[in-house]
Amino acid sequence: MSLPDEFHAIAKRVNNWGRWGADDELGTLNLITDDVVREAAACVRSGLRVPLALPLREDGVQTGMIPGRVNPLHAMVQINQEIFGPGTVACSDDAVTMGLQAGTHWDALSHVSHSGRLYNGRPAETITAHGGAAFAGIDKVPHIVSRGVLLDVARARGVDRLDGGHAVTPEDLDAAEELAGVRVRPGDVVLVRTGQVQVYLAGDKHAYGYPSPGLSVRTPEWFHARDVAAVANDTLTFEIFPPELDDLWLPVHALDLVEMGMLQGQNWNLEKLSTACGQLGRYAFLLSAMPEPFTGATGTPVAPVAVL
Repeated sequence: MSLPDEFHAIAKRVNNWGRWGADDELGTLNLITDDVVREAAACVRSGLRVPLALPLREDGVQTGMIPGRVNPLHAMVQINQEIFGPGTVACSDDAVTMGLQAGTHWDALSHVSHSGRLYNGRPAETITAHGGAAFAGIDKVPHIVSRGVLLDVARARGVDRLDGGHAVTPEDLDAAEELAGVRVRPGDVVLVRTGQVQVYLAGDKHAYGYPSPGLSVRTPEWFHARDVAAVANDTLTFEIFPPELDDLWLPVHALDLVEMGMLQGQNWNLEKLSTACGQLGRYAFLLSAMPEPFTGATGTPVAPVAVL
């Protein structure tokens, strides 16, 4: 079954293929310039640092819905071992097996394809079993440090958490922007709070994943118009799940990653940030969200920090 005309119409309006050259693998991260970072640093006033990652643990957010995306399996490979002989310094080491997108993470531009194409029109076949993503893998992203802006949609709507069936619309983003008292500008990394992560933190990871509020298929045009560098939120699926349009699965992924070339982040814990921003009356901050450079990977764990 082919994608509907509505999808293709939006795709045409947000398409960035060729905007930064035929060989570009960064997409909208090109919008994070030196000037953007200097202006982001000026957001730091109190020095308050707010971590945004969920703990990586064996009972993490994954439920088995996505094959192979396993929660971290942690093992000790040596415990207090005197590897240089009796009486020498003893070492303890660990090993972890996990899905790279199991916890708080970034999706690389190569994470999804549609109609046989990745971002910038590259063939989806450039992803292979042995090499992973030859084009637009997460290892091609050198750094993500920019101005972050929290769009607290839940607070703007006067609720602690959006209902599971709520599709976050451009109108919701406008209202959250007004609440924040800040204009989203080119190169910003936007964090959209729905409050959904509270369900996981309360111990129900199945309800966390389904049903879930998330971004509407109408939001990519909002981000494209503002020249946003990347977007992350506090849900498992990023976009509303189940989808708002019958039988149109993961359209926001396809529009953001493939057409626009804009990184997405999921499973970010924005609760403490929401509290801090509300108390300080400031919703813009310096954000550091450096990807782990796994070669050929289509996603990566991240431990973001907002500095206010």
